[in-house]
Amino acid sequence: MLLTSRHVDYKDQALFSFVYWPFSIKLLWAPLVDAIYIPWFGRRKTWLVPTQYMIGLFMLVLSYHVKDVMGDGEDGGRVNILLLTVVFFMLNSLAATQDIAVDGWALTMLSRRNVGWASTCNSVGQTAGYFLGNVLFLGLESADFCNKYLRSEPQKEGIVTLAGFLYFWGIIFFATTTLVMIIKRERMDPDVDPEMGILETYKILLNVIKLPSVLSYTIILLTSKVAFAATDSLTSLKLIESGFPKERLAIFAIPMIPIQIILPIVISKFTAGPRPMAVFLKSIPFRILLGVFYAGLVYLSKYAQIQPGEFALYFYFILLLCYALHQVFVYSMFVSQMAFHAKVSDPSIGGTYMTLLNTVANLGGNWPATLMLWLVDLITWKSCDGGVGDCYAKGDNTCKESGGSCVTTVDGYYIETCLCVIIGLLWLKWRSRRLKELDALDNSAWKCDY
Repeated sequence: MLLTSRHVDYKDQALFSFVYWPFSIKLLWAPLVDAIYIPWFGRRKTWLVPTQYMIGLFMLVLSYHVKDVMGDGEDGGRVNILLLTVVFFMLNSLAATQDIAVDGWALTMLSRRNVGWASTCNSVGQTAGYFLGNVLFLGLESADFCNKYLRSEPQKEGIVTLAGFLYFWGIIFFATTTLVMIIKRERMDPDVDPEMGILETYKILLNVIKLPSVLSYTIILLTSKVAFAATDSLTSLKLIESGFPKERLAIFAIPMIPIQIILPIVISKFTAGPRPMAVFLKSIPFRILLGVFYAGLVYLSKYAQIQPGEFALYFYFILLLCYALHQVFVYSMFVSQMAFHAKVSDPSIGGTYMTLLNTVANLGGNWPATLMLWLVDLITWKSCDGGVGDCYAKGDNTCKESGGSCVTTVDGYYIETCLCVIIGLLWLKWRSRRLKELDALDNSAWKCDY
């Protein structure tokens, strides 16, 4: 949202979307996290504590330079998208390493009977993080929002700046990590956390990947989210492009917080049983349908705008309703998927098995999103209205210099949405039966001889 508000094009945003890929490739170093540790300190704390300290340090250092990187420095300029991508890729690589440690710790921290609740903890934690890092930040960072609702005298900046936000959370990371290091002790269970070397762990991982059940499930994870890739990656950006304030879009998430906290607990009653993926399958048709509704809302936005940044009341209501329904089905799929992973993961190889499944799941969401962002400009048709020249690459400037303006005649977003809907319907016919079969398999089908 911050990049869209700074007029960063979709190709550059596709490049920036690679910052999420560490969560899709963390499997490459997951066996190292399982095999290398300091026994007296704790198997998971060996990795969790240093990575969290480094994340905090990254945030503190970045807070002093983020203005220049974002093009907000005294010299102005454009967003340095390449540097921004590299920095956040490294930051997310640390976060992905932390994620591996937490995945493994959850399997030993919780009893086997309660391990299905790991997905609930994960979901509630992500909801809290999303609210603090996205909703609250975007609202307090926006000068328009703060001047309108929180201040008596207008100012040029919001109450919170990106630099100040990074600095604050850098300090929080240092403080909380220190508390975890001092207070929390690990329970070592030789049945769940056996001693294994690095090569042995990689060998076991390869054997797991070769399992027929894992191979089939991998195909499902890599293809299941194509159906809503355009909707999830582009809808909010298209609304902002049409004039919808980004902070107001973020505020829409506030009424959803009670739903997002309560929903995983409610869903867990269904996913903690023997067939957690039934909820996953039932949610897909509704998300496909919502993708069509969202495309209609984006189209409607240009007619519902009363004045710049202000829309008709009915538009807010419909958008909020669609967003609420979308969150219900997103969380239903997420919780059921995480519960299924906890159910079938073999705890004898620590966090590696869980990391394998979560990594493939992340990759299944990231590659379609990156593709949609990169492709949307290429399949969007524009024409020069009132001038000469075309509206592609450098031609855009030619059109403006001749007194014209570039007008979108065919928006690639709608083309992508239609393609994704068709792919989603075909996917349901192709893979739904196989997913039901995998859901019904005994746990022994997910284990291999080590």
